[in-house]
Formats: sequence, structure tokens, C-alpha cells
Amino acid sequence: MARLDRTDARILRALCAFPRATGVQLAGLVNMARNTVQARLGRWDTEDLLAPFDRRVDPRDLGYPLRAYIAVVVDQHRLEEVVESLGEIPEVLEVVGISGIADLQLLVVAADADDLYRIAGQVLGVSGVDRTTVSVVMHEAIPYRTLPLIDRLAGSPTTD
Repeated sequence: MARLDRTDARILRALCAFPRATGVQLAGLVNMARNTVQARLGRWDTEDLLAPFDRRVDPRDLGYPLRAYIAVVVDQHRLEEVVESLGEIPEVLEVVGISGIADLQLLVVAADADDLYRIAGQVLGVSGVDRTTVSVVMHEAIPYRTLPLIDRLAGSPTTD
């Protein structure tokens, strides 16, 4: 069940367009009472409905222009230990459990191909990792986005 409703979506859409807007400005943009907007923003904060700010920082700006996905096959009895060890590698941005040939899918960043080779070796060296397959991101055809979903919930199409 969705934790955000149409009112939330309208505020989110305004916040996406004007990320530095104050509560008063957002209220004006969505034609709602300031208290309504402030209450929604407060609830989002309390319930951790928005991702942490660091997720918006582009790794390229930190010196990591290369992205890759690493599919990882692990010893099932050591899955938690493997995940914990992978979390200690700074270049590992995300680890998700998947179905199919591999058990985990990692999103990693690297400074260049040599750096990716080092990181892939680090992942393979984690105790409990049996095999890895590295796929380099060549082109981002559709960047990560949620605005079309926000617009659907708000009841209007994306204008971008």
C-alpha cells in the first residue's frame, strides 16, 4: 500500500521543480495551506519517506565516472556475512538480492578500468563469494527517475 497520497504527490512535484523552496513557497505553488504542507513535510521526515541527501550526489563529481554492475554468486550459508563485508567497500553503492543465476547484484563506481579491476578483485576476495560477473555501464539511456510515478499519483502527466 502506498504511504503517499495525491496531496503528498502534489507537494513532491513542486519540491522536485523547486528543491530549495520553503514551506510557505511550496504552499503557494500547490495552492494549499502552509500548515498542511508543513505537516506533510514533517511526516515525511518522521517516517523517512525521502531518501537521504547523499543519494543525490553524482559519483562522477566525486571522481568516479565509471559505473558497473557486479552479479555475485555466494555460499548461501554465508550470505549475511558477505553482505556485511561488501558494505565495507566504499565503492559499492548498492547491494540487492536477486533471483536468477546470481544471488546479489551490486552497483559499484570506479575512477577508471584499473580501479574497477581492483574493486572487482576486492569483491571476489570476500569470504563466501564464489563467482562474479562484471557488466560496465556504457550509456545511461533512462536515468533513475520517480517523477512519472509522482505525476501519476498527483493526477497529471509529466511535462518534461
